[in-house]
Amino acid sequence: MTAPLPHPTSASSAPLGKEDLAAEISAQLSTQLRRVRLRGFRHPAPPAPTLVAVAHGSRDPRALPTVRALLDRVRALRPGLPIRLGHIELNRPLLADTLAELHGAAVLVPLLFGRGHHVTHDLPAALAAAPQLTGRIAEPLGPHTLLAEALHGRLLEAGFPGDRSPRTAVVLAAAGSRAPRSAQDTERTAHLLSARLGGTPVVPAYASAAAPTVADAVRALTARGHDRIAVAGCFTAPGRFAAQCAAAAPGPAAAPLGDHPALARLVLHRYDQALLACDQAPLARTGSDPESARAATVAV
Repeated sequence: MTAPLPHPTSASSAPLGKEDLAAEISAQLSTQLRRVRLRGFRHPAPPAPTLVAVAHGSRDPRALPTVRALLDRVRALRPGLPIRLGHIELNRPLLADTLAELHGAAVLVPLLFGRGHHVTHDLPAALAAAPQLTGRIAEPLGPHTLLAEALHGRLLEAGFPGDRSPRTAVVLAAAGSRAPRSAQDTERTAHLLSARLGGTPVVPAYASAAAPTVADAVRALTARGHDRIAVAGCFTAPGRFAAQCAAAAPGPAAAPLGDHPALARLVLHRYDQALLACDQAPLARTGSDPESARAATVAV
C-alpha cells in the first residue's frame, strides 16, 4: 500500500531572510573578534578549534573526492582554520581515527541533513571516546536557507526550468531515518526549497527507513497533474542512496550537492553557531545536543 504523500509546500509557509542574515552576522562577528586588541595591548589569540567535518562514507569511488572538494572550498573561505575529515563508516579516515589524532578543542560539523541517529547518538559517542578533546557537535546542515540555495542551484544545473508552471513539481529526496525529528528537518527543507522556487510544490521522499519513497512521491504528483517532475537530493556526495533516488526521477535529477558554494558557507555557519554556543557554555568533552546550538543562534 502506498504511503500517503505529504501535502506540497508553498512559499507562504517559509519566510526567508532570518537564517541568511544570521549566517552573515555570525561570519562577520567571527572575523571582527579575531581583530580585537584591548587598550593597545596585543594578546595572542587562542588557536581556533579544529573543524571536523563528519561525512557518512560510501563505497562509491566518487564520494571521497567530492567531500574533499567541498572542504577545499571551505578552506578557501576561511584560510588558516584547521579542518579535518572523518567518516562514520565505509571510508577512511574514520571519525574515531581523526579524533584520536587531535588535541585541544574541536567542533564536529556533520555533513548530514537532519537530526537522525548518526547526529544524536553516533557523534556524541565518538566525541566521548576521545578524552583528550574538548568539543561540541554542530547542527546538521539542514534545514537552512543556504541548503535551499544549494539545492536550487543543482536543480537549475540539471535542467529544471527556472520559470514556475502548474505542471512542475520537485521531489526532495533524503536518506531517511526512523527519528521523527529527522523527517521534520526534511519537511522544513522542502518548505524552504519551495519558497526558493517561487512556490513550486516540493514534497519530501526517502531512500530508506521512512515513507514515501521517491517512486511513490512521483506517482502521487503525477496523479495530481504534475508532468514535469524533478528530483533534488539532500546528499553531499555520490553514493547508493543518491543513485537510487536519481534513478526514480521521471525528469531532471539534480547532482549531489558536493562543493556548491552555498554548502561551503553553510558548513562554516554551523561551525560559527557552535562557537557562539561555546561562549555561553564551556566546551564539553561529551559534546552537546544540536538543540542547544540552535538556541545560541544570533537573534535578528
